[in-house]
Amino acid sequence: MKINTPNGILEGESIEAILKKYGRDCLRGANLRGADLRYADLRYADLRGADLRYVNLSHANLRGADLRYADLRYADLRYANLRYVNLSHANLRGADLWSANLWSANLHLAILSYVNLCHASLNGADLSGADLRGVRLWSADLSYADLSHANHVKLSLAKISILPDEGDIIGWKKAWTDNEMPATPVIVKLLIPADAQRSNATGRKCRASKARILDLQDQQGNSLPPDTTAYSGYDTDFTYKKGETIHVEDFDTNRWNECAPGIHFFITRIEAVEHY
Repeated sequence: MKINTPNGILEGESIEAILKKYGRDCLRGANLRGADLRYADLRYADLRGADLRYVNLSHANLRGADLRYADLRYADLRYANLRYVNLSHANLRGADLWSANLWSANLHLAILSYVNLCHASLNGADLSGADLRGVRLWSADLSYADLSHANHVKLSLAKISILPDEGDIIGWKKAWTDNEMPATPVIVKLLIPADAQRSNATGRKCRASKARILDLQDQQGNSLPPDTTAYSGYDTDFTYKKGETIHVEDFDTNRWNECAPGIHFFITRIEAVEHY
């Protein structure tokens, strides 16, 4: 392959061969527009200011790469490894980062308008000052991400917030009996009161600090005997009995910690039924 760069044309059998021949900084400002770089090994490569528009980098390993000021508009970065990558000031408008790993990536002041970040891992990523207009964040992991001063962040987060801010809500969860083997699933109908802390991260699973047990049902929706006790699948000391109000004292107020302490539930019954 041949690559045009500010320092001339680079040639090699593959992009890995070019990096080995010319050094990890040889692609700075390179023209890679539309290139097929699926599964490419670009770890710690210097791609500052590179033209990567429409490039296919799906499944590529870009761990620790320097992509500051790079043009990644409409690039395919699905399942790419972008851990510790520096994307500060990069233009990712319209790029597809479905299920990409951006753990601890630097996206400070990056343009992320209309980017697909569904299922992406952004744990610990720096998104401060990033342009999030129209970004898709469904099921993205934003644990410990820095969203300070990001543009359009309120609207982007509102689109993935599925719980009302006020009033009581009904929730559903799956629990188990332990009086027979294998344990029988029980569907718990919950009233999440207006004064309970509650949140969802970026997916459908929700958490609350307290709830009242309205009913215990079998999978078909039939109410179980009123003396039935159901047990949490994660903590068998945590039980559900009709009419009782349950509390979680150490409820984690960070909404991005989806699996943190709290009463986990869904807002539709069928999701609780189908939950593994």
